[in-house]
Amino acid sequence: MNRRRPTLLAALTLTATAALTLSACGSDDSPDKGEDKIAGADTGNKPSVSPSPSETSEPGRPEITFPSDAKNVFEGGKTGDAKKDAVLADSSLAVNAVDEAIFKGDTGTKALGYYNREKALSSSITYVQGYIDDNDTWVGVTRYFNRKVTFSGEEQAYVTYCSDESKSYIKNKKSGKVDRSAATADSYVLYNTKLAKNAAGVWQTTDIVSNRGAKACQP
Repeated sequence: MNRRRPTLLAALTLTATAALTLSACGSDDSPDKGEDKIAGADTGNKPSVSPSPSETSEPGRPEITFPSDAKNVFEGGKTGDAKKDAVLADSSLAVNAVDEAIFKGDTGTKALGYYNREKALSSSITYVQGYIDDNDTWVGVTRYFNRKVTFSGEEQAYVTYCSDESKSYIKNKKSGKVDRSAATADSYVLYNTKLAKNAAGVWQTTDIVSNRGAKACQP
């Protein structure tokens, strides 16, 4: 199946402040998911693409590596605002950290807990463990787009984005079989996330809500 990210994370709920901040973008708490919108979703712009995991390493930060047959592409990493760019960079690394744990078959990787904490970390561990239990991984390319940042104070931010999973596929490690089912509306997911800046200056993802099949993310 091409839907490599199940809606396990959709069970989480953001704080009331986050829900109000992101109400225009939509979340799983919205009564009408079909009308979810993200600012700029219909502009047709093609923002810049963020570096691959191996190119985003900084001194003191854990290196994140992917196998050669899998890749995450993050659009819109350069907004012209240094603070927003830092949030977007760490948001993408939080996503990469979860996928690296899947590839390694290990919920205890250094990067997973470095870029995720609180509810986001606990749900990510459960999510990765599901892959491990099924002896699965994924291959292909997942695209992240329409990424938007808003702030609540100096050390709290919210990021909304869409994912396009139409070209990423579940692969069973034991059999080597790749399920290349055709893409559907559910191949596109809307994410609302909350991040907090820690003492080391890292914007860690602390909570996340997903809405699979959201109209705002459809091609």
